[in-house]
Amino acid sequence: MTEAAVAVDGVTVRYGDVLALEDVAFSVPAGRICGLLGTNGSGKSTLFRTVIGMLTPERGTVRLHGHPPARARARGVVGYVPQAEQVDWAFPVRVVDVVMMGRYGHMGPTRRPRAADRAAVADALERTGLTDLAHRQIGALSGGQRKRAFVARGIAQGARVFLLDEPFAGVDKGSEATIVEVLRGMRDDGRTLLVSTHDLASVPDFCDEAVLLQQRVVAHGRPEEVLTPQRLLAAFGVGAGTGRAV
Repeated sequence: MTEAAVAVDGVTVRYGDVLALEDVAFSVPAGRICGLLGTNGSGKSTLFRTVIGMLTPERGTVRLHGHPPARARARGVVGYVPQAEQVDWAFPVRVVDVVMMGRYGHMGPTRRPRAADRAAVADALERTGLTDLAHRQIGALSGGQRKRAFVARGIAQGARVFLLDEPFAGVDKGSEATIVEVLRGMRDDGRTLLVSTHDLASVPDFCDEAVLLQQRVVAHGRPEEVLTPQRLLAAFGVGAGTGRAV
C-alpha cells in the first residue's frame, strides 16, 4: 500500500475548554491537490498549525510522508504559506531575498547561498512570473504579487508537502490564475498540496479532492462528492450555487 503524503488520524485539539477539532481523520496521497473547506471557526487554521507541528493535539497523530511534524519540518518535507504574512512592508528587502529565505534550511550556518540555492530561487521566480520583479522591494508589489512571492518562497524550499492558507485572499484575477497554474505544476511534480479556501466555486477547477471541515470531517472525496447542496447547507448554510462562502 502506498504511503500517504498527509495522514491525519483521530486528531482532537482544544484551547482550554473550547473544542477546536474532534477526531479528525483523513489522508491525502502524493501528487494531489486537496482543498480544505469550512466556515470561519471550523478549525481549518487549527488543523494547519497541527499538521506543521505548531500545535500538539490532545489525541491523535499526524504523519507527513511517514514523519511526525517536527521531524518533517527539520527535514524540509513540509512547507507552509500562511494567509497573512507578518511583514514590515517598508523594510528594504527585495523579492529575491524573500524567496531565498526558503533555502535557509539547505544552507550552512553562514547562510551563504550556493549555486543550487540560486538556481532554485530563479526557478521559483520564473514559475510564479516574478523574474522581472526579483530586485523590487517587496512592499512595492501589489497584493497578488506579494502572495506569489511567498508561494515562490515555498517552491524554493523544495518541500514535498505544502500547506497554503487562503492563497487567493486579496489577490487579483491574474495572480489567482497564475497561482492555480503554479499549484498544478507542483502537483504534476509529485508534490502534495493542502489548500484552505473560501472560494467554493474554484475548488472543482483546481482541486483533485476536498475535505469539508466543521470541527470534524463532514466529508472527504472528489469535489463533486463533497460539494453537495445538503453538505454545504449543513456546513455553511448555503446552497451549491452560492460560490464564495463567508
